[in-house]
Amino acid sequence: MTSQTSSDVENPTHAPLLDDDDYGYVPSLDASDQPSQPQETNRQPSKPVLLLISGLLAIGLLVALIVGNVHIETHDNDAPLPERRDPIEQGVSEKSFGLPPNVSSFSWTDDMLTWQMPAFHFTPGKNWMNDPNGPVFYKGWYHLFYQYSPTAPVWGLIVWGHAVSRDMVHWRHLPIAMETDKWYDVNGVWTGSTTILPNNELVVLYTGSTNESVQVQNLAYPANPSDPLLVNWVKDPANPVLVPPKWINIKDFRDPTTAWLTPEGKWRMVIGTKVNRTGIAILYDTDDFKSYELQNTRLHQVDGTGMWECVDFFPVSKNESGGLDTGVIGPGIKHILKASMDDDRCDYYAIGDYNPKTGTWVPDNPKIDVGIGLRYDYGIYYASKTFYDQNKERRILWSWIKETDSESSDIKKGWASLMAVPRTVALDPLTGSNLLQWPIEELEKIRSNLNEFNEVKLEPGSLVPLDVGPTSQLDIMVEFELDKKLTDSLLPLRAGSVPYNCAGHGGAGVRDALGPFGVLVLANKNLTEHTPAYFYIVKGKKGELDTFFCIDQSRSSIAKDVDKSIYGSTVPVLKGEKLSMRILVDHSIVEGYAQGGRTCITSRVYPTEAINDDAQIFLFNNATSITVTASLKTWQMGLSSTNGSGWVWIGPSLILVVVFFFVVWTWQNQRNNRS
Repeated sequence: MTSQTSSDVENPTHAPLLDDDDYGYVPSLDASDQPSQPQETNRQPSKPVLLLISGLLAIGLLVALIVGNVHIETHDNDAPLPERRDPIEQGVSEKSFGLPPNVSSFSWTDDMLTWQMPAFHFTPGKNWMNDPNGPVFYKGWYHLFYQYSPTAPVWGLIVWGHAVSRDMVHWRHLPIAMETDKWYDVNGVWTGSTTILPNNELVVLYTGSTNESVQVQNLAYPANPSDPLLVNWVKDPANPVLVPPKWINIKDFRDPTTAWLTPEGKWRMVIGTKVNRTGIAILYDTDDFKSYELQNTRLHQVDGTGMWECVDFFPVSKNESGGLDTGVIGPGIKHILKASMDDDRCDYYAIGDYNPKTGTWVPDNPKIDVGIGLRYDYGIYYASKTFYDQNKERRILWSWIKETDSESSDIKKGWASLMAVPRTVALDPLTGSNLLQWPIEELEKIRSNLNEFNEVKLEPGSLVPLDVGPTSQLDIMVEFELDKKLTDSLLPLRAGSVPYNCAGHGGAGVRDALGPFGVLVLANKNLTEHTPAYFYIVKGKKGELDTFFCIDQSRSSIAKDVDKSIYGSTVPVLKGEKLSMRILVDHSIVEGYAQGGRTCITSRVYPTEAINDDAQIFLFNNATSITVTASLKTWQMGLSSTNGSGWVWIGPSLILVVVFFFVVWTWQNQRNNRS
């Protein structure tokens, strides 16, 4: 798709040559109107003139470079929104956050809404975004495609947005990769995956919603495989290459995975579906990505889990910390099956064994199977997608993080949704029963202004402010030590006691013997707004300690038209380990990682007062019976805007080229005249 579209204009991220039609007025000059030409002379420009012109051009270049790195908001808040589309009617999951009815709207100011834009989390900067699509490393660039509504900050007619990066931290937007321009995707270019072929070329399989809202699978590939930026894409004339089997509802057949080679030399991929209330992952084999054979066996299914969206399937090593390419099988390998549950919009995974001959996968523990057990993240985290990064031999996880405020607020600020920071994913070598997720190492390069606080004693009921400078963009790492003798002496739960869970026990303000204790982020001075990330320890009936990791949004904002859920779950803590957490704060998103990433929580918060210079952080201990010792490090996170625009990026580069050739030309002319 090489032609410029209305969507490209809405997302001006490249600089094509402008035709006359692109201008509102173009003067027409005939010969009689042409200005008279001055007579030629042999006089050459003097050195001072050349220096002056070169200096002016250099200044112009500097200004262009500065402007080229400033995010320019172009959303017109007064522009009419397009006709609203209901995701459920279209055959996908609900996208917006459901606030309780009759919630009063807060009077959000421009300053409050501007503050919410993240700095080091990916976002298009305007309009709506959801699922990550087809992430891949290709010819030196990381590519991220994503579900994008180019006309408004609400879900609508979805196309594939596209951005590239050298490090997955600093991003440049490119033109829309695929539009809704064919009958088989006219109602949406939906989620898909990229596969790298042995010749290092790419193919993409994606779900299209047809003119009759049937979900079909389509093939696309780069128009120019030698282009490292993969700007232009071609849809195969054979599309659609897959239609729903007769036994599947036409709106329950979507999100093909990355393909891998079977021992027989065929390509195999997975698609999610359901029959009645049973969630299913079905398999297809192909030789050429155009003709497919549905396998008789299903990769896996779980009763009562509903529709499986955005299925992912990949190997992990039991012995090595690095990632594995999708097709790796053999001894010492486990396979992760993940599905995004349409029913509760959470991402569940399970660890198990894959048999490539039978095409089946069996979980290690059926009690924590897909959809009923472990989750990637116990907060707001959905439609995730991994890819194998052959550049650094690791597996990277992307995920969509939705807004949890009101739609009217999103419309006013002009954008909605972002991506979680990319995470590495590996099997926990110490437990063997969970994954470890951790922010990519490249994020550490934007750290600055380290502050350290060592062995801070937190008595029961204590609250300790920390002077770390600005707190809207932070990387926080903290360890806690407890007095083991004291914890051993405490009584276990009484018979009949209600088991603890983060959401059901009132949050960080409810005190007990062994918790909660942790960090308050995005807190104002009088604590009318604050977001606690904390541990809560419960002594079981047999004397064992169960540790919970939670993030409490209930006091994150005085506004009522935002989500105030309390998120969390248990986290495995092995003998001899200190309790540890890492918290990433990036304006309206807070990500928490406990015990090296065994349990993760992503939260969206919308404070009204704890913003800009009025936000602080604290250490706290609300336990009643233990003193906690905390050691903490904080860093400022350095990006000031999320993404550069390809449009303003190309401009400074062209000016630099013009300056260079002008100087060379004038210098050459002077030499010729002297000779």
